[in-house]
Amino acid sequence: MTDAMKDVRTREFDVEPRTVVVETGEGDFEQNLFDGRHRLIADEPVDAGGNDRGPGPYELLLMALGACTSMTVRLYARRKKWPLERVLVRLRHSKTYIDDCRDCETRPAMLDRIDREIELSGSLSAEQKAKIMEIADKCPVHRSLASGIRIVSTLAG
Repeated sequence: MTDAMKDVRTREFDVEPRTVVVETGEGDFEQNLFDGRHRLIADEPVDAGGNDRGPGPYELLLMALGACTSMTVRLYARRKKWPLERVLVRLRHSKTYIDDCRDCETRPAMLDRIDREIELSGSLSAEQKAKIMEIADKCPVHRSLASGIRIVSTLAG
């Protein structure tokens, strides 16, 4: 590891709230992620050309959705004083072909799909479980992903 790479791993960034800094790390895909309080590494698996030193971008996206889902339903159940003991969220990302699209003859149309399975432990009634599933769709990350996100890029410096 070069001295510059060591510096990236130890450098502190002055990060504003709700801001994340991503900087290249070792190899072709490794990224160092900073939010002012935490450091993470993102990478790609070896078979995709990475060093597998951390989750890939889609895995991070799924982790964010899963964490938000679990936090949201636990908070709701606690406020209602329901006997929710544990939440387990399994997620899978895939791309599926769109069967009915305007430009399918000239280019294949793909749609991102996330399958989310939620397992609830505790002595919950069927009505409570149904309400928790409804609340799961209201977690902030779910709502952002489902509504679409406008991304504005600017060149720094």
